[in-house]
Parts: sequence; C-alpha cells; structure tokens
Amino acid sequence: MYQVLYRKWRSQTFDEVYGQPHVTAALKNELKTGRLAHAYLFTGSRGTGKTSCAKILAKAVNCLHPVDGEPCNDCEICRGIDSGAVTDVAEIDAASNNGVASIRDLRDEVHYTPSAAKYRVYIVDEVHMLSAGAFNALLKTLEEPPAHVIFILATTEVHKLPATILSRCQRFDFIRIAPADIAARLRFIAGQEGFSVTEDALLLLARLADGGMRDALSLLDQCVARSREITVPVVEEAAGMAGRDALYDLSAAVRTGDGGDALSVLGRLYDASRDMERLCVELIAFYRDLMILKSVEDPSDLIVLSDAELERMREESARYDLPVILHAMDTLQATLERLKGGVSRRTEMESALLRLSSPELDVSVQGLLRRVKALENSVRAGLAAAPANESAAHTSLRTLPRLSARSLRYPYRKGRRLPRRTQGRPRLFRIPQPSRPRRSPDRRRPPARRNSPLPSGRMCLNSYHRPVPPSTAYWRDRQPCCGGTPSSS
Repeated sequence: MYQVLYRKWRSQTFDEVYGQPHVTAALKNELKTGRLAHAYLFTGSRGTGKTSCAKILAKAVNCLHPVDGEPCNDCEICRGIDSGAVTDVAEIDAASNNGVASIRDLRDEVHYTPSAAKYRVYIVDEVHMLSAGAFNALLKTLEEPPAHVIFILATTEVHKLPATILSRCQRFDFIRIAPADIAARLRFIAGQEGFSVTEDALLLLARLADGGMRDALSLLDQCVARSREITVPVVEEAAGMAGRDALYDLSAAVRTGDGGDALSVLGRLYDASRDMERLCVELIAFYRDLMILKSVEDPSDLIVLSDAELERMREESARYDLPVILHAMDTLQATLERLKGGVSRRTEMESALLRLSSPELDVSVQGLLRRVKALENSVRAGLAAAPANESAAHTSLRTLPRLSARSLRYPYRKGRRLPRRTQGRPRLFRIPQPSRPRRSPDRRRPPARRNSPLPSGRMCLNSYHRPVPPSTAYWRDRQPCCGGTPSSS
C-alpha cells in the first residue's frame, strides 16, 4: 500500500529533524546525562516536528542500545514503538478525549508498571483542547507522577493552557523551519524517490509551506501525481495559484489606474476556476514583498525568491510609492475578511480592485494618504492640477467681494445686503435663503413706516416700526413718541 511522503519520510532520529537545533541538542544532552524530566511541553506552529520529536524521545528513553542520545531503531523496543506493538507508549488525541472521564482513566492507568519497556510514555497531542475540568483532574498526576511515567504534551496554541500546567512542564518552543532547510529536505527526498525538481520549484514549495515541513511534503506529493518533472507551473497548478504573470498584470492595472484591465484579468482567472480567496492571499503576499523591497536594503532574509524573480520585483517596486503599497495591503486585508462571509467572492474582489485602481473611490485614511502622495509627486514634477471648470481658471481675484471688518465679524443673515463696493459686480456666490410661504392678502402686515425725527429729535420705537441701529446718543434719551411702550428691538 502506498504511503504518503510525509509519513514515509518522518524523522526517525534527532539528527533528521530539520530546523530545530536548539530543541534536539537539549534533548540529546538530557538523554546522555540521564537528567530526564517527568513532563515535557512541545509548542509551535503546525508541521515543525513536535510529534516526531515526541516519538523519537519515547524511543530514546526506552531504547536497549542508545547511541549518543539517539535511538538505535534496530532493537525490539524501537521497532515495536514504530509499529505500535509496544503498548507502553500511548499517543492520545486530546481533541476527541477532552473530558474528565478520559483523564480519570489515564490517571488510573499510570500506576501500572510498564509491560515491556522501561518507561510508560504518554504523548498527549493538541492538549489545549482539554476542558477546564480535565486540566484540573490532570494537575496532581502531572505534578507527581510515578517514577516510570513520562508525559509529553504537544500543542499549537500554548496560550490556552493554564499557568498551573505550564509550571509543571519543561517547555520547548519549536520555530518555523527556514525555507532553505525545507528546500534541502525536499531535494534529498526527490533524489531518493527518483523524480526531479527545479530550484525555482523548490523555493516556491518552501515559500508556500510557511515554515511547515509536512505542508511542503504534502504539496510535493500532489505535484508528483501530475508530473515526475516538477517545475514552477506544475507547483502553481497543484496549489491552485493564479501565477506570477497574473499578479504582475493586476499590479500594472492598479498602478496605472486602469480598472477595466484589472477586471479583465480577474475575469480570466475566475473563468479558469481560480479561488478568489487564494488570489487575495497571493496579492497580499505580492504587495508585502514590494513593501520589504521598498523598505529594506538587503531583503534576502525576508523574501524567498529566485535571483531573476527578485530582480523583477525590484523593478516593480521602483514604480510604486510606499503609501500606495500600504493602501493596497489594507484594502486587500479587509477584502479577505469579507470574502469569508460574503455572498459573491468575485464581486468583492472586483470592488477591491476598482478601489485600488481609483483611489478617489476610497475614503479611508490610507486612500487619502495615497491621493496626497500623488499630489506631492505632481508638485515636485512641476505639474499643476487641471481645474474642474475652465471658466473658474480665468477668474481674477479682483472680482472677489471686498468685505469690511464689520461684515466679517457678523455672519450674513436674511435681508442683509452685501457692502456697496460689491453691488453691480458679478457675485461669485449666493447666500442660500430658507423658503417661506407667502402670506394671504387678508393677513398682510400694514406697510412699514420709516422712522421720522420727532420734535424733540428722538425716533419712534413702536414695535411695528423698523428698528433703528443703536447708538450711544439714542439709547441715552429714548422715549416713546406716541405714548406706547418702548420697543426692545
């Protein structure tokens, strides 16, 4: 029966574990000196070797003929552990055995001595899936287990573990495997299996694996099913990628503001059954590489690309401004979140590409910064922005109304005229006035009479007369002219 590559080529010794020298060296020193802990905690992202190291450690502590801290893989115990015949090494899936009853059964089993091996080893995978009651039931056994018991806990989400569990374990953090180590391992396996892989394809596989050896081997298995000669197009087809040429076409359309061309490229990819969510992820990674090239002098440690592809990306980044790249990344990241719950993924991608091609459609802060950067570049180049109205371009500043200091202090109100200097000249603006319903003929006010001087020199202050602008002399000796009460206006 055929066995997939990641199972067939699982590491059997600590020396075969790639990318984790700090972990393997510490475990080998403990095995050499006999300073073994009763509980270990292996944490890290997926595919970095946590379960493989746990199985190697289980074989090493029980091996009949260990060699420099490594299991021999030839004795009866090592072969029995690999085949599952030795029941003293148990692998427990905490995702499906996460209740208190499962931990209670485990607590009852640990008191039995090993049947064939030296130690009873319990490998608890995905330990963060245990319930709160299960963690509490495990505490006492994990703190003081019998001398013949070793616990190895493995998890990808260590932040979900209680502090009481963390304090009882010896912790080892597994880091992401470097792309160079992944490519070296894939090159070795390809040579042993008898198929060829180009260097560019190896780099692409290592970049897509995102630090996980198991993901790289699974994708390599899919490529081998298509062709024994693995190249970049084969990898792109197996991974369902849009391809680098399509990414450059979309980048050129966004950079030049050609929204129609961007929608045409997207339509071709959609007709070719490319996943829109995967395309969005590829565009985010593409603009991330442009950001690194725009910000870092030596990006070789941050970008996994061939020399020819790296030179092409340098030329593309030279045509961009950093605000444009950041705006594209923010827009695509927001689009990626909407794609997971949206009705039409194609529509979401089309609207995102249109906002990137026409920044005036985007009112976000990054969109405004992108437009400001474009204006700054135009000013540096000596280009003036074209006015929206040609007649407004020829309007002289002399035609603007010259307002007095009093008119500037008090805003314009209904019924108030502009200063005399502006009368007869073309007004450049109108003050909007609220519309009022016209009075019926029988409810019209009596005609207003102008104030006339009285014999004593004072003005009439009745409420139906037009008010007089206040002055110091007027307010000092104001009196009603017709026996009525003075008006307050």
